[in-house]
Amino acid sequence: MRTERVPDTTVAVLGPGGVGGLLAALLARAGHRVICLARDETARTLRADGIRVRSGHFGDFTARVEADTELREPVDAILIAVKATALDAALERVPVGAPGDGLLVPFLNGVEHPAALRERYGSERVAPAAIRVESTRLAPGLIEHGSPFADVDLTGETVRRERLNALAATLEGAGLGVRVKDSEAATLWAKLTFLAPLALLTTRYALPLGDVRTRHRAELAALVEETAAVSTACGAPADPAAALVPYHSFPAATKSSMQRDAEAGRPLELDAIGGALLRAAERHGVAVPVASRLVRELATAGH
Repeated sequence: MRTERVPDTTVAVLGPGGVGGLLAALLARAGHRVICLARDETARTLRADGIRVRSGHFGDFTARVEADTELREPVDAILIAVKATALDAALERVPVGAPGDGLLVPFLNGVEHPAALRERYGSERVAPAAIRVESTRLAPGLIEHGSPFADVDLTGETVRRERLNALAATLEGAGLGVRVKDSEAATLWAKLTFLAPLALLTTRYALPLGDVRTRHRAELAALVEETAAVSTACGAPADPAAALVPYHSFPAATKSSMQRDAEAGRPLELDAIGGALLRAAERHGVAVPVASRLVRELATAGH
């Protein structure tokens, strides 16, 4: 943990939901200026009431934040915490040039979004991140943080290392666990290698992870082997046996976010997760029959 005093910064949060709302509240509580970017109704609520957090790890607290429907001034960083399905629409709130020299830090699922952001805003300012956390938006401005951790892996091979370190210090000062990773591919694929099997299987069979582990054990193992092979082909070596271990450490009742979206009738990140996996497999000539079938079946089911 870094101990030096971190200067106050101005951070915009695009998508103040479960993850974005928690990040916004922690940064605001640490003394930083936070501007949440959201729809007009949500922005009004956040301006009036702030963000309330319920957390056994961080405590229960309310943080005052600013809020707007569009970014209107330069910032030090923009934390992008929307779903992949909402990214294009959400980016209308961040006009090109509005962030100034600020970093864009996407916390999205998948591996393809950094390229799209670099094309739009410039390669030297996009610093992808992955977060391990269980955090849910119960209502606008009300966040329930359920995990005993909130850990961020920050990367960005096109960003100067001192800028990554400065942002890491800011996030650490707000109470998050942070690692700055050298390999962007390894960081993003490590998340997708775990997430794709979890999301595809729990959503396809409408079962929590415990039932997937028992009733679809062979399929889980085959899918993990496929995703590890694609990850390795993309420059992020993954061991299938090691990749399978984490699935047995999660509670049996665990559901994926894609499964929860399906249950609620919301759009699924099927293309960002499953589609990205299939496109990478095709580029590198890796056979992924299980993943292909699951993506096809989910798409056919109207997801």
